[in-house]
Amino acid sequence: MPLSARGVRGRFRRFRILVVGRANAGKTTLLQKVCNTTEKPEIFDGEGNKIDADVVKSSVNRGEHDINNELMFRSNPRFVFHDSCGFEAGGEDEFKNMKEFVSERASTRKLNERIHAIWQAIISMRLYVIVIFCVTVPVIAVFTKFDALSAVALGELRTKPGLTRKDIFERTPELVEEIFANANIWGRLCGTRHPPKDYVRLAKMNMDETDCGPLLERTTGALGDEALQMLLISTQRTNLELCITYAVKK
Repeated sequence: MPLSARGVRGRFRRFRILVVGRANAGKTTLLQKVCNTTEKPEIFDGEGNKIDADVVKSSVNRGEHDINNELMFRSNPRFVFHDSCGFEAGGEDEFKNMKEFVSERASTRKLNERIHAIWQAIISMRLYVIVIFCVTVPVIAVFTKFDALSAVALGELRTKPGLTRKDIFERTPELVEEIFANANIWGRLCGTRHPPKDYVRLAKMNMDETDCGPLLERTTGALGDEALQMLLISTQRTNLELCITYAVKK
């Protein structure tokens, strides 16, 4: 029997996501967009006790970070996020802790402590190491600052003789796609042992009208499990189109 939205909420109270990526990868902005807020997240330890954000920041600066801490926004407390906090903060120990966290939270019998999806924030077109080694939890590669390629494309076009400003403006989107294709990022991602399920390219994240609809859509599609799809759809409050699309398909 198909699970109802109420039945899903009975099994899973919250949708839990691990966000992986370097510092300054736009992770906080990404989460604010998903939860439709400009406020900073509240931070709780594994026992549900609220933690002072300044204390957490100080610990991170010293290379100490607890990936078990939960980040939540008052605008939508049914989303729970865990932050890898950038592996440069703690080096090999931080990386090891992240892998142990994923392994434990992907298979725990405590359903409300499981992570349901992993978002890996990527800001560079250069070769990088895929840090997630997980089979059971879908990983979505998120290019958080894709519009930075526009500056690269503009720089290249401006060096070409005979192009007017209009020519440069019209050719920039095409060149951006060409640069992305030549970098073969997605091809390299798919060539890893446990490739991401999908990827999404986000731009203009500093603009008020920008949302993360594509990311929510790709994550829903990657989940596979209908109960988890319903959980994500009922949890998110920013993408009405996703709700309608899912309802029509079902």
